Amino acid sequence: MATERAEVQVRPGVEGDLTDLTDLYNHYVRETAITFDTEIFTPEERRPWLLSHPEDGPYRLMVATDTASRRILGYATSSPFRPKAAYGTSVEVTVYVAPDAGRRGIGTLLYKALFEALAGEDLHRAYAGIAQPNEASARLHERFGFRHVGTYREVGRKFERYWDVAWYEKEL
Repeated sequence: MATERAEVQVRPGVEGDLTDLTDLYNHYVRETAITFDTEIFTPEERRPWLLSHPEDGPYRLMVATDTASRRILGYATSSPFRPKAAYGTSVEVTVYVAPDAGRRGIGTLLYKALFEALAGEDLHRAYAGIAQPNEASARLHERFGFRHVGTYREVGRKFERYWDVAWYEKEL
């Protein structure tokens, strides 16, 4: 009998994933404060984001798919932390899991693949901002060696209220 993890493949994201990745992200835009985007995206609007994550280099996109259905179960990215040159060895990482795929270890598989892919890159630190409350995300990041370094209080407004963002960092 196959385990649930054996049914999941993690691979680099490709342009053919754009519509499904956009749909997954739009769920979080519409339904949650996990992202502070407030307007949904079309796949064309999201294309520059996808193209900014090639298969090599410090800015990656890893996608988890169900091996039987090929459905996207989640994705993880590393992106520029800030645009100024001195931040070049720092990345911001994030993970999104399909709402019906939680508690299957998808986030763990995605981060494992992402950090393995980044191991040979000239990177010093990874950062993650977690809108509060989000205990599951905090636990995932702590399992990967992130530590809480501070919280921005009421930094984002969405759904007619203010949200805190806890910041985590990890040495790479």
